[in-house]
Amino acid sequence: MTSAFPHLRLRRTRATGWSRALHREVEITPADLIWPLFVTEGTGVESPVSSLPGVSRWSVDRIVEQAKLAVAAGIPALALFPNTQAERLSEDGREALNPDNLMCRAIRAVKDACGDDIGLLTDVALDPYTSHGQDGLVDEEGYVVNDPTIEVLVGQSLNQANAGADIIAPSDMMDGRVAAIRSALEDAGHQNVQIMSYAAKYASAFYGPFREAVGSGGLLKGNKKTYQMDPGNAEEALREVELDLAEGADSVMVKPGLPYLDIALRVKQAFGVPVFAYQVSGEYAMIEAAVAAGAGDRDRMVLETLTAFKRAGCSGVLTYHALHAARLLGA
Repeated sequence: MTSAFPHLRLRRTRATGWSRALHREVEITPADLIWPLFVTEGTGVESPVSSLPGVSRWSVDRIVEQAKLAVAAGIPALALFPNTQAERLSEDGREALNPDNLMCRAIRAVKDACGDDIGLLTDVALDPYTSHGQDGLVDEEGYVVNDPTIEVLVGQSLNQANAGADIIAPSDMMDGRVAAIRSALEDAGHQNVQIMSYAAKYASAFYGPFREAVGSGGLLKGNKKTYQMDPGNAEEALREVELDLAEGADSVMVKPGLPYLDIALRVKQAFGVPVFAYQVSGEYAMIEAAVAAGAGDRDRMVLETLTAFKRAGCSGVLTYHALHAARLLGA
């Protein structure tokens, strides 16, 4: 039987800092963070993303510098995304299969510099490489076709694994792609390369700044609602996760993050597997806009939102605030 006031005072354990720390149910640490970084051509390049204050595209040599900062801050993994040159974009996204493309060069450079001190998660989808901005191949009516797209995604995955990627992260939302990628990785001797599936990726309004960063936003023809999930659906997310786990995913992702905390929690409760959330570009931009407007303290807002992901059962969070947060947590 629960004691009644005044014998029980819940404020008693909140009275001092040491007591609040002692009774805290959820902790966020640098080891819970994955830092997304954008790769661009050139040498010595830092190209700011206008819609993401504080975020830049980096040339391969500068990506290595960021990787070393991440290692020093205790961040265990980076997520890499390429800003492909316009002349290398095509209807079929063939640059994704180039073993010397931006992504592969960045993977090799970071691994040469940092080895296994940091993990590399690499995006598998065709939108950074297609002239139409869709995540897959399109037919004459502009519909993104599933099975032919999978064939290219498998080649893209092998290309990145051969370059040294540790985690293949298919974000395309094609049906059956996890099984095809897992089988191809096994056959190619990449048994220890993980798959973190974007299992519940919603057709969200929060992706705009990301599309600017990778250069696909102005190219996008149509929308992605025929393959990304409807924001009104939750049961469907559980079906997607169940399928991807059965096909060989080692972990799953919910994207975006804060608007879908309920999905992350339900996935964790239903399956008990490693669940990650992507605090996407639009979420980052909202925090930065609030800070710029004087509506909140950045440090507290960043840590509070990251703690929300952990409280919802996430094993970790992809966030553009990763380095800032890691430094706060390590201070």
